[in-house]
Amino acid sequence: MASGDIVPIELGLTDGDLVTLWAPRWREGDDEWEAFLGHEDALYGFASVAELAAFIRTDNDNDLVEHPAWSVVSALSAAELEPEENHVYDLVGVPELAASDPDSEILAELEDTLEMVRTIGEVCELDAVIKFFGSHPILGALPGGINAFAGREGEALWDKVGAAVARDWDAVLDAIDSIVSTPKVDEAAVAVAEAELLAANENTVDADDAADEADDETEFEPVDLTKDDEEDDEEEEDDSFWHAVGIDPVKIITSEGVKYTLRCYLDDDPIFLGTNGKITVFDSERALARYLADNHEHDLAKVSTYEEVQTAATDGSLVVEVTDENAYVLTGLAEDLSEGPSAVDAEQLDLAVELFTDAADYADDDATERALATSTPLGWYVSYVLNPDPSRMAPSPPFSAEADSWRALEAEFEARLNNA
Repeated sequence: MASGDIVPIELGLTDGDLVTLWAPRWREGDDEWEAFLGHEDALYGFASVAELAAFIRTDNDNDLVEHPAWSVVSALSAAELEPEENHVYDLVGVPELAASDPDSEILAELEDTLEMVRTIGEVCELDAVIKFFGSHPILGALPGGINAFAGREGEALWDKVGAAVARDWDAVLDAIDSIVSTPKVDEAAVAVAEAELLAANENTVDADDAADEADDETEFEPVDLTKDDEEDDEEEEDDSFWHAVGIDPVKIITSEGVKYTLRCYLDDDPIFLGTNGKITVFDSERALARYLADNHEHDLAKVSTYEEVQTAATDGSLVVEVTDENAYVLTGLAEDLSEGPSAVDAEQLDLAVELFTDAADYADDDATERALATSTPLGWYVSYVLNPDPSRMAPSPPFSAEADSWRALEAEFEARLNNA
């Protein structure tokens, strides 16, 4: 997900492929919401990622602007708004899928596409779509996978799925086509986004070319292995300033927006930029760098290499870059946990657990550790997601208690953050 809980998606429709944004279910107070980028009865779709990026940067009159993560999404680079492969839904191709011989890939693609169509129908209140799923409960067999369509009975079941799609899919597609529109987008903003995408693509190509050249040199030129090992070691040491000082920039996406801070480990004990168990956070990398250039009392100042960080910040050479393993997305996890283990991104959950426990350890508070112990419902649920074992019984719904316990942990963590 681009921001944790607003997702760029691509829809294959009658008039072509369009990109838009989807916000899976989120909670505001006692209310639960789900939405797409659009306004009133219209679902907005764009012919290119550049147009999507330009629109969300310049428009404040759509159904997602009140979403907790809107400020995060509208600040993303155009390249970060490219839909991932698992969020591309070819609605036009559904009849072809349903007419093919079933295998695991076809079934997975068909199930995912139909689930997205169902979501659009429910969110946009499309009678034809709602009627389609209500009239064909046979579609509920798809989550059963390839085993559900094995043998003579399975073949008959698959034929019924194909017949349902062949008979009524046109009405479904027409209903969705009728609500999709493309609003006018500022041309200058589109040009900026197109330049970003071009630059990102050139960087990727340059990296691939460099890798190819390195392979060619390795294949055709004699190599002094001892010298190469020494040069590799030097390159690794010079590769990252942050790696050299043993301190990591950290990015945290919360319900309040994106926050940045620093963290290191001494004898496996986490130490954050902060004091008295409170973590000092900033709204941007630049604000963090400015802070580091001045003298402040905080726990990281006691780390032997921190002086190098302050020197780099003072002379303007410091670049705050966050690696993937130090980027934490908290938004949307509670809602996913409430749906069940299959809805939870295990990597996102694992990182969030790491962050929560590090912050608690930094504050010398063992309440988080107790809350995540496998003897508690939440701890057992989390353990099941992070350490899957087919011999273990899956957690049973409803999962509201576990989700509420997670929200309490999240609130406890956010209370440790001190905005500078």
